[in-house]
Amino acid sequence: MRTLDETDREILRLLLTDARRPYSDIADRVDLSAPAVSDRVDRLRDAGVIEGFTLRIDADELSEGLAALVTLGVSPADAPAVYEALAGRDRVEHALLTADGDVVALVRVADGDVRAFLDRTVGLDRLSDLSVRVVDRHEWSPGIGDADLAVDCVECDNTVTAEGESARIDGTLYHFCCGSCRRNFEERYERLEEGA
Repeated sequence: MRTLDETDREILRLLLTDARRPYSDIADRVDLSAPAVSDRVDRLRDAGVIEGFTLRIDADELSEGLAALVTLGVSPADAPAVYEALAGRDRVEHALLTADGDVVALVRVADGDVRAFLDRTVGLDRLSDLSVRVVDRHEWSPGIGDADLAVDCVECDNTVTAEGESARIDGTLYHFCCGSCRRNFEERYERLEEGA
């Protein structure tokens, strides 16, 4: 498995600005053919770098309501469940779970009653602290900088480097840090299939 090169990074930057950008346009900008760009995008999807292509909506143009940045203090044991209760909900534009266990979310509440929304969504009784700040404006600007692939070996959890190997087994692409791990995984996979 090879690492990201500058062409991969530029393709990702171009797709971040417009995921519907034609491969022919990307190809012109990175000095490749459109099929070569398509192959690289497929490889990035197979490696899990690209999870999918999404649509960004300017909520200010579509909906009424108060945009608020909320920080929820919860017990460390409750933090993942509170995060899950918010993530992906209508009216929650971004949700984050911090390393210290706070849950932070950008919410848009139609009636402006943030406390009622949070009570319905996560339950105010679960919160030890609550901070609500009205948002004047925001923009989501993901970047990749000089990022490289951070893939772990499915066999031993070591980091897969450029010397690593990949194998497609029953339609799923697996990454390994070395040939020994790949062989061990394939042998175990075959034994499990024989026993099934």
